[in-house]
Amino acid sequence: MEQQLNGSKWEAMAHKALAGQCLTLAEGRSILGAQQEELLPLLQAAFRVRQHFFARKVKLNMLINAKSGLCPEDCGYCSQSILSTAPIPKYTMLDKTTLLAGAREALARKAGTYCIVAAGRGPTDKELGQVVEAVEEIRATMPLKICACLGLLKEGQAKRLADAGVHRYNHNLNTSEKHYSFITTTHTYEQRIHTVQTAKAHGLSPCSGVIIGMGETDEEIVEMAFALRELEADSIPINFLHAIQGTPLADAGCVPPLQALKVLALFRLICPSREIRVAGGREHSLRSLQPLALYAANSLFVGDYLTTEGQDISIDHQMIRDLGFEIERYAL
Repeated sequence: MEQQLNGSKWEAMAHKALAGQCLTLAEGRSILGAQQEELLPLLQAAFRVRQHFFARKVKLNMLINAKSGLCPEDCGYCSQSILSTAPIPKYTMLDKTTLLAGAREALARKAGTYCIVAAGRGPTDKELGQVVEAVEEIRATMPLKICACLGLLKEGQAKRLADAGVHRYNHNLNTSEKHYSFITTTHTYEQRIHTVQTAKAHGLSPCSGVIIGMGETDEEIVEMAFALRELEADSIPINFLHAIQGTPLADAGCVPPLQALKVLALFRLICPSREIRVAGGREHSLRSLQPLALYAANSLFVGDYLTTEGQDISIDHQMIRDLGFEIERYAL
């Protein structure tokens, strides 16, 4: 009887989400605190919302690390930060030929969105010009949406990206406002909010997400979801910390798979119509439960991440087919 009542509770939250009403903080915390036997009813409620807005389609995104390391910021999770001693490749902005090759690889992997990501506080004019030149050619020749993630943006830079044909700009909030200073001190939470708003003001679709597993509380995770709902982020990547030796968070541990699924259900029910993407760390945290993630999320990163490896693309394609889902393609 208790399990039946809890199932009704999750269904009531799904109904609320579909009606455009926001969950309360207490409801959000109850999702993250759900017992193991409640997980399938919770995922069913999340899937009801996911199916309403996205049917059984899955969006695939592929990123390229366009500039690696050499970053002056002190983000505690990042192997590319100034604090990191992780043995990673370090190089300046990739040339146009390499960025175009990455775009062709994204198409081969059936990705609809190609994400050009560069480490650093923000792009120089020269770096921005290199990205713009590559984007213009990609947009003219390939059926791909382009997402750029280049750090803090100034207004003129946002306009140049939009004029070049960039569809989306990613700048993650990463963690809650309360927890932010424990993770990064070289820039502020407010600067991240401002960059997302600047991109949006210039016609770029706002993409902003989080990293779960950096010492935040359940309440702060719910507050992250509320913040992204208020920010009206169109796309929300949910990363699970993949702790890297040589970074300040090297010993943070791994988000357990059942908890990761509850986080995805939370974001689906609080941001019902938004693209919820299972991003970095999914293989590490979800492991054999990765297929269940797509009952809440409607999007995946495929291939490798910035400095960590992803799983073979054939496994992702097979997983989607086995679920009876369909890859969503983008056409010019």
